[in-house]
Amino acid sequence: MRQLAACGWKLIFTLIVLAGIGGPVMQAAVQKAIFGTMPDGEKIDIYTLQDGPYKAQVITYGARLVSLEVPDRDGKVADIVLGYSSLGPYLQDKKTYFGAVVGRYANRIAAGTFVLDGKRYQLPQNENGNTLHGGTLGFDQRVWTAHQVPGGVELKLVSKNGDQGFPGTLTTRVRYTLKQNVLSLDYTATTDADTVLNLTNHSYFNLAGEGNGTILGDILTIPAHTYTPVNKSLIPTGELAPVAGTPFDFLKPAAVGKRINEPNEQLEIAKGYDENFVLPQQSQKGVLQEAARVYEPRSGRVMVVKTTQPGVQFYSGNFLDGTIHGKHGHVYPKHAGLCLETQHFPDSPNHPNFPTTELEPGQTFHQTTDWVFSTEK
Repeated sequence: MRQLAACGWKLIFTLIVLAGIGGPVMQAAVQKAIFGTMPDGEKIDIYTLQDGPYKAQVITYGARLVSLEVPDRDGKVADIVLGYSSLGPYLQDKKTYFGAVVGRYANRIAAGTFVLDGKRYQLPQNENGNTLHGGTLGFDQRVWTAHQVPGGVELKLVSKNGDQGFPGTLTTRVRYTLKQNVLSLDYTATTDADTVLNLTNHSYFNLAGEGNGTILGDILTIPAHTYTPVNKSLIPTGELAPVAGTPFDFLKPAAVGKRINEPNEQLEIAKGYDENFVLPQQSQKGVLQEAARVYEPRSGRVMVVKTTQPGVQFYSGNFLDGTIHGKHGHVYPKHAGLCLETQHFPDSPNHPNFPTTELEPGQTFHQTTDWVFSTEK
């Protein structure tokens, strides 16, 4: 009996030791390499995060997600984000924002102007008289500093006072971490003066694999009862309109292409879907909630987007037109990928009824977005 008891304790001790050894192994492996060189000679690094069959690659130019490999229902792995194989096309492409962290203010600000603390600020007007994704030299075109963290990489950017017209020196950190089937983005920011900000990631997803057809057959669910309609310049009117009875009702799963060509002013303005959806429980700061679910029937891949942000911009790749040659020479036609940009609302500084995007000294902006992957038969 004593020998049996001793063997039992040895077994327990061995299991504890193995558990201790196995813990760190469960973190994603992270590797660093050179992705390319800027015109001024500055090196752009690429960080590869891998955990089992899941692999993500992030570069320091624009803090971009440039590759995301995910298995299908048969275990076959494919890269599901649109982009390029080298740095040069990213430097030349000023329109798509493939995979980038965009800011200082993601989405649009009407007429490139807002009032804060009684002072009016003017920003570059880089789209139809409005400011889009931070202006002519947004965060997507900056070189971020980076360092490895457990299971991932953290990138940092300091945007000085007056950068693109915004007040305050803003220090932004974005952390990508991979744990099995979940890729997490954690955003933090601080400022030395009152400012506004809105940060998101602008990845285009095609769950069938980038360059493999369109996303019109994807089955989409968005748990939003209202959305923010826009005018002809894609600026919110300020209304929170119900999705019921419109092509924007994704409370029940529906194919992206099912209603995309219906006669609807909002769809006609954007040439497809490009709308901010108001997520439930937006008052519960810091609580991860489901923002969207996408199921791709051919591959069986499922992506669930969870976020602490109050909104999600669903964009159906309307302005891709077949002129872009992406990875491996793949041509990206209209609707070759979809974006689900977790965010605060567009033009919030000019709409007091929208959740505030103001940040003051002593405060820390903190938002999290998770992309969770699985398969269905």
